[in-house]
Amino acid sequence: MWQQAAILEDLVRDVPLEFDFLFSESHAEVISGKQEGVYAWIGINFVLGRFDHKEEEDALVSVTLAGQEEPLLRKRTVGILDMGGASLQIAYEVPSTAAFSSLQQERAAKSLLADFNLGCDAQHTNHLYRVYVNTFLGFGGNFARQRYEELMLNQTSTHNRLQGDQNGANPQLPILDPCLPVGLEDVVEQVGQTWHVRGQGDWQTCAERLFPLLAGDNSSQTSLGNTYQAPINFANSEFYGFSEFYYCTEDVLRLGGPYHAPTFMRAAQDYCSMSWSSLTQRFNDKLYSLHADLHRVKYQCFKSAWMHQVLHKGFNFPTDYSGLYTAQLVYDREVQWTLGAILYKTRFLPLRDIHPEGIRPAHSSWLHLSFVYNHYLFFACILVVMLAIGLYLLRLHRIHRQQLRSASLDLLWLAEVVPLPGQEPGS
Repeated sequence: MWQQAAILEDLVRDVPLEFDFLFSESHAEVISGKQEGVYAWIGINFVLGRFDHKEEEDALVSVTLAGQEEPLLRKRTVGILDMGGASLQIAYEVPSTAAFSSLQQERAAKSLLADFNLGCDAQHTNHLYRVYVNTFLGFGGNFARQRYEELMLNQTSTHNRLQGDQNGANPQLPILDPCLPVGLEDVVEQVGQTWHVRGQGDWQTCAERLFPLLAGDNSSQTSLGNTYQAPINFANSEFYGFSEFYYCTEDVLRLGGPYHAPTFMRAAQDYCSMSWSSLTQRFNDKLYSLHADLHRVKYQCFKSAWMHQVLHKGFNFPTDYSGLYTAQLVYDREVQWTLGAILYKTRFLPLRDIHPEGIRPAHSSWLHLSFVYNHYLFFACILVVMLAIGLYLLRLHRIHRQQLRSASLDLLWLAEVVPLPGQEPGS
């Protein structure tokens, strides 16, 4: 906490010295995971145009708002899934109120549901949204691998102690890891002890071993299995998966975009079953995405199994769900939570009355006038240049004529002054 306070104090002191804009202490804050999720949700839906309430034939959802008898029909918003190295986050709209099975569940739901208004003022109730946001620390791809290794090594240590074995003590007796490619030799350090591991490349067994990790561990405050999750209408919903959801599907499997669970499972199983030497050869031949490195090639088998378990066992997405898209960019741009924060913080500013639909015609008209004006200016410049050249040539012509006339007069004067041979001067 004291590090956060020190950083904020530095910002408040130094930003006004470096930048010439209004900045006060209230403009800097440390946001929560819930706020970050809400801002990310606002950002992606804004970019996709889901806050435009023009009615269309498809992609509509019925929303029940507090204090209104009739449900509101508006565009269906998209949910987001984001898995980093350390944490996992999900955010999606809950269009209707849900019944709670217990008071404890209702209390848990209140801490995970965010109600906010994106309208220009409080009276614009058509812009009310209720979003479920939850952040799971320790469920990111890298932390999940660490937790898995700890579980695997603890089980091996217990087995060795009870059976008197030496599994993992040397390369000749390695621990067999189904989540690493076939034949990969690895060394893991834990609590001052060195463990030797060899990959088996069994994707199905790997996925089964990862299932207990969905419940979290003693240090986790949440779990995918026991925490409250707002209901999702999978028949009328759409999700975008970012970060690890995209890397797992695209970097080596080249399946980014629309997600199809059976196709992803087959590709992941085929990848895991390949030998480590073949995978490294493919990597050296640059057959994978330019973003893929050896770390990705090494842990792709594990991370694909973890992503599958999180999606279908943790969040209970059906395996035939067709509304998930994995992406890194949206309309060729990276969508960050900062965009949503700006939109939310500035929604009450006077600029709210300037709608994009009203700006475009004026902008187009201005471009047309500018285009015509520039053409007239171009032709005027050409005319001025040609006129200047004409005047210059005319002046040269006059100077030349004057020089010729002067030369003629000089010759006549010489003819009168200088006598011809045999002639007296003046005769």
